[in-house]
Amino acid sequence: MSGFLVIVESPTKARTLKKFLGNKYRIMASQGHLIDLPKSKLGIDLDNNFEPRYITIRGKGKVLQQLKEAGKKAEGIYLAADPDREGEAICWHLGRALNIPATDPCRVEFNEITKTAVQEAFKKPRQIDMDRVDAQQARRILDRLVGYQISPLLWRNVRGGLSAGRVQSVALRLICERQEEIDSFVEEEYWTLKALLRANGEESLFEATLERYRGEKIELPDRPTVDAIIEALTGASFIVDEVKKSKRRRRPAAPFITSSLQQEASSKLGFTGRKTMALAQQLYEGINIGNQTAGLITYMRTDSTRVAAQAQQEARGLVSERFGADYLPSRPPLYRSRKSAQEAHEAIRPTSVYRTPQSLQAYLSRDQARLYRLIWERFVASQMAPAIYDRVRADLSAAGYGFKAVGSKLVFPGFLKVYPVTEKEQEEEAVLPPLEKGQELTLVELLPKQHFTQPPPRYNDASLIKILEEKGIGRPSTYVPIIETIISRGYVLREKRAFVPTELGFIVTGLMKRHFPEVVDLDFTARMEERLDQVETGKLERDEILQGFYGPFQAQLLKAEQEMEKVELKEEVSEEKCPQCGQNLVYKHGRFGQFLACPGYPECRHTQNIVKKTGVLCPLDGGMLVERRSKKGRIFYGCSNYPECRFSLWDRPLPQKCPHCGSLMVQPGRGKSAARCSNKECGYKAGAPNKKSAR
Repeated sequence: MSGFLVIVESPTKARTLKKFLGNKYRIMASQGHLIDLPKSKLGIDLDNNFEPRYITIRGKGKVLQQLKEAGKKAEGIYLAADPDREGEAICWHLGRALNIPATDPCRVEFNEITKTAVQEAFKKPRQIDMDRVDAQQARRILDRLVGYQISPLLWRNVRGGLSAGRVQSVALRLICERQEEIDSFVEEEYWTLKALLRANGEESLFEATLERYRGEKIELPDRPTVDAIIEALTGASFIVDEVKKSKRRRRPAAPFITSSLQQEASSKLGFTGRKTMALAQQLYEGINIGNQTAGLITYMRTDSTRVAAQAQQEARGLVSERFGADYLPSRPPLYRSRKSAQEAHEAIRPTSVYRTPQSLQAYLSRDQARLYRLIWERFVASQMAPAIYDRVRADLSAAGYGFKAVGSKLVFPGFLKVYPVTEKEQEEEAVLPPLEKGQELTLVELLPKQHFTQPPPRYNDASLIKILEEKGIGRPSTYVPIIETIISRGYVLREKRAFVPTELGFIVTGLMKRHFPEVVDLDFTARMEERLDQVETGKLERDEILQGFYGPFQAQLLKAEQEMEKVELKEEVSEEKCPQCGQNLVYKHGRFGQFLACPGYPECRHTQNIVKKTGVLCPLDGGMLVERRSKKGRIFYGCSNYPECRFSLWDRPLPQKCPHCGSLMVQPGRGKSAARCSNKECGYKAGAPNKKSAR
């Protein structure tokens, strides 16, 4: 015997654990699942209580054999996969393959990969939780029953390579129905009217907004209505009817869970869900920091906002040291999780708040550092006191019309010291002069403004994840694969970070709504998620869920096989000619959006990117600068005469030239930063003094 064998999923996690456990432990990686349902067939025995037929994943046999051989030589085996349903299933498969008795306490679980947490976990191993395994199996089998039995109908009636899914089809429905709302939206005109006023003896002006007429809410649908009111107010006295003073407390947001992390990383950092989770996985599994390796954040697939008492005390210590006792609430705050949250998990937080973003800057990549800063700041802020605003509301009247003026001033920043809100979230500060009831004001000017109602926005990564979470559809680990699947199938395109459904997406959604209404019903899908959670807690049996679902589903399936109509999907033809055979190229959908392909496939395999012209000429040879994508899908801008001209830029080129050196001006990032000169030696930035000329 040669000590204990510990099996984790990833080599990175294995390397980190080696630093915490002594030579008595041999740590090996399974590299994810080794045993799963077959890809090429259903893999479910419908006549035998939906029994899954597992196989060793192709290419994983060697790894499994190595683990078996190591297991035979070990004194004991510990299974330390991630602390969720998927991790529990990996451990169960490994336990059976390595002949570990079901009663053996072989399962080790930790929410953070730090020396203390890991060593404590190994002191209290447990048996594999079969309720968790059953919940994972139930989800997997349900997804198979839907995907592997509906997809062939789509292949037969629409085109090959399509797929339906128990959760992905609901997400697609949401996107398609939002687009239908946008397409059917009819804008309506409306107006607002503000009065610019001065209190007697005061120099500063303030605004009040028209809200009522004779106590009733007033609508301003058009200019004639506004003009009539302006005429009525001409020469009228503006009187202060009431002044209300109050304090508003703005509480910090809860520490991150999986969905809120993906939403915030999308909104603030421009990360896709996949990028966010990949970076979070790296931070969780371990980073080399000088002469030590440690996991920097807790487990990132969680729907619980619970925080360990020790972590809260550490955060309170840091806040007290940095900002003082005023920035601490009287007791550590508690945040409410959704009803189905797994409270054994914690929120996503730094494993130590004393590992500040600044102290780790040298050890992290740029994107790792940005995500870590977001997690660190959100967690520390969540343990801080609320921000406090002084608010004043004044109700004014003139000629029967009621106006409202609001003043707001930040008097104590609280958590905003650490986690500033975005411009959109900021409370607009407007200081009102001292006002008293009965006081007469001077009207300086009436300010009418025309507006038009706006359609609802398309979903993007953040808003789609938010609505799925609110509706109870999917779980933390499913959001990224849902989005990736509907894009890769060509059901939606990502345009300017928003999801636009394609004709194919509308067709598939229409067929699903007609023939499988329950599968794409939001409430039905949410109830199914709740039932899966009940399996995990032991309140429901796995087979009870499967039998309850499959009876009605099988009837719908048989009916759809007979009645589903064939749909002719017409390819959109472009004006571009194929350079190899001369046919007009057609639009196709791929992982990174639309591209052009020859309709003569497979005889002619020509494909090319759709060229998006910037309208800016290349400074080297005068060719047009066009939008391109790198092999990793990142957008850049290059000369249309490539490969003869290799000029390229990461930032979008602008038509104007730098006023200092004549180089191209570019727009960095997502259009929120100031335009700057593409010549780094120049350093000119729009709206800022030029560095060279300032010297």
